[in-house]
Amino acid sequence: MDITPVVNAVIALAAAVVTAFVIPWVKSKTTAAQREEINAWVKIAVTAAEQIFTDPGMGKAKKAYVIKFLEEKNLKIDEESVDLMIESAVKNMNTALGEDAKR
Repeated sequence: MDITPVVNAVIALAAAVVTAFVIPWVKSKTTAAQREEINAWVKIAVTAAEQIFTDPGMGKAKKAYVIKFLEEKNLKIDEESVDLMIESAVKNMNTALGEDAKR
């Protein structure tokens, strides 16, 4: 059974939720400079996690790595927001690499 359409739909939904709800909420709680810093660190952590954990099924390890990385930077973000920011960063990274077409 090919679950690719389901995975793509979930990723698209996560991106829509980030755009519609998380981004406005984060904007209300942070300054523009803080948001830029948070987004930059999330992107760095996600990219690093993708390079470190290359075996299939390592999603939980990747997420734990990103959360630990952000905590070490003293970035206090609730887990739901972190999850959505991670999903958005992964989606953007995959789009930039052209991997969405492969999925």
